[in-house]
Amino acid sequence: MIKKNYQYKLRTFINASHAIRWADGQGAIHPHTWEVVLNIISPVASTSEVVKFEDIELLVQNYLQKYAGQTLNDIAPFRTINPTLENFADVLFDELTAALDVIHFQLVQLDLGESAKRFYSISLAD
Repeated sequence: MIKKNYQYKLRTFINASHAIRWADGQGAIHPHTWEVVLNIISPVASTSEVVKFEDIELLVQNYLQKYAGQTLNDIAPFRTINPTLENFADVLFDELTAALDVIHFQLVQLDLGESAKRFYSISLAD
């Protein structure tokens, strides 16, 4: 029998701005349409399981709403953490992992894009 790994992939977008802090000061605040791609699994995932995508999407959208239309630099934890692509992805990964755990799903990988050409990816370690 072939061993399989079943995952769901969800894609959403957030419009938010940020300004990178450099050693010699802060750059200009500029907007992004951040693309968030989540690979998630259910502990009981199989081809016979019925998943209500709306429940998962609603949870993710409700969580991400706090960033929508905001300047990341003005929101915790980015008042103290530099709001780089990498740090934003790391915070999203940790917080979405906790949020998805409530409905018994596990975040396996998060891809965060600040443009169509620039993405950063975080996944669970083996």
